Amino acid sequence: MDYIFIIGPSAVGKTTLAKELYQHYCGVYIEQNQVPEFCIPEGTEDVGVFEETLCWENTLAQIRYFHDRGFRNIVALDFDDIRTRELPLIFKGSEFITLKLVSGDPEQIRRQMTHRHNNEGGLFLPDYVERANAVIKARKLLPNEVQIDVAGKTKEEVLAEAIRVIDSFSPAKDYEYELDDEHHYLSWVRSRKLV
Repeated sequence: MDYIFIIGPSAVGKTTLAKELYQHYCGVYIEQNQVPEFCIPEGTEDVGVFEETLCWENTLAQIRYFHDRGFRNIVALDFDDIRTRELPLIFKGSEFITLKLVSGDPEQIRRQMTHRHNNEGGLFLPDYVERANAVIKARKLLPNEVQIDVAGKTKEEVLAEAIRVIDSFSPAKDYEYELDDEHHYLSWVRSRKLV
């Protein structure tokens, strides 16, 4: 597989799964939050859009760089949910899969968020994570996207299911796709009004 994208709400287990898949397939691990820190230029009209766009373009550049250097099984995650709809356009013709992680048990990801917050710090928005899970779960699957429900599963079980899915998946390289409606997605950029 050229690319393995992982998307889903916070606290659903994306990072845990991505790190395990990266090691299993001996590929590359790229998280958008690995982009170097930078200052926003004075006079920037929409700081949120500017920052998100710069991070997204930097992540794409890293993904392409490693692919051009011969790496495969490039695991990428943690980009703004609305960017998910662009993946089938950008990577058409490539062998890619998007694993959409959701939970049929919203209380499970609420607990995971609380546990992570209490033990590692970080984001703590339990009501938002339930809404994000519902929105991501409800939208239709995109080309080369597979949904995995993590409800009631251990991280080992989710990993085993993801490996089974990836190993048996035949990605479509030629398909009809028009950019999906942005209102089916979320964005941390408040000016996009998709929160």
